[in-house]
Amino acid sequence: MEDLRGSRRNNQNRITKIEMKFGQTQFGVVIPAYNEPRLKLLLERFDFSKTPHVVVVNDGSTDDSISKIENFPVKIISHESRCGVGAAIRTGLNYLKESKFEIAVVMAGNNKDNPDEIPNLLKAIEDGADYVQGSRYLGSKQLGAMPFLRRLATRIVPILWSIRFRRRFTEVTNGFRSYKLSLLNHPDIDIEQDWLNKYELEFYIHYKVLELGFKYAEVPVSKVYPSDGMSISKIKLFGNWDWWSLLRPLVLLSLGMKK
Repeated sequence: MEDLRGSRRNNQNRITKIEMKFGQTQFGVVIPAYNEPRLKLLLERFDFSKTPHVVVVNDGSTDDSISKIENFPVKIISHESRCGVGAAIRTGLNYLKESKFEIAVVMAGNNKDNPDEIPNLLKAIEDGADYVQGSRYLGSKQLGAMPFLRRLATRIVPILWSIRFRRRFTEVTNGFRSYKLSLLNHPDIDIEQDWLNKYELEFYIHYKVLELGFKYAEVPVSKVYPSDGMSISKIKLFGNWDWWSLLRPLVLLSLGMKK
């Protein structure tokens, strides 16, 4: 327990140092959420004195997950109906841009990501990166009860990206990321396209960052799958077209069929 407390204290110290550089008003956290039973558990892990700007985008949830978080000091933006995780992230990013934030941290609402690791992402930006991908396959590799097929898929997809860009990636599918919002102003990046409404948006931005030569970094993060079955991923690799939604930007942008 002493080591755990020490680790948490070190993370908090790092947040304080980073805020001295960036300022609390310069970065915000975007959490897309659709019927997330563990969303409240995630927000309970935040130290809002250190990370005060959190935006939850409710993508038309039909359960009580949003009503359970109404007393948390977060900004809640709601879609009238389900539009897709990409559309939810876009809404959050546009809110941060309109509010003059400089950096976005994007994370899942299912409590698999650890808010205490946000400093890892921000530190890489402080060191010069424009875009930071959190990787579960660097560092301690905390995965919890991650299903075998999910583990296999998250290993195979980075290989495809590594082949395309001729550099090694350990992670592409993890949604725990941070990047400078200014990169979205590049004339060759258009996140408003309708085909990006599902899972495509995240991979579209990822592709454009690499294609256009922005400074890219990977940092270690945990991605812990709970054993209670409450947080099964909404991405279904079989039985629908989610796998195509994941690969679509890589394929279509590489072939010049989308821009």
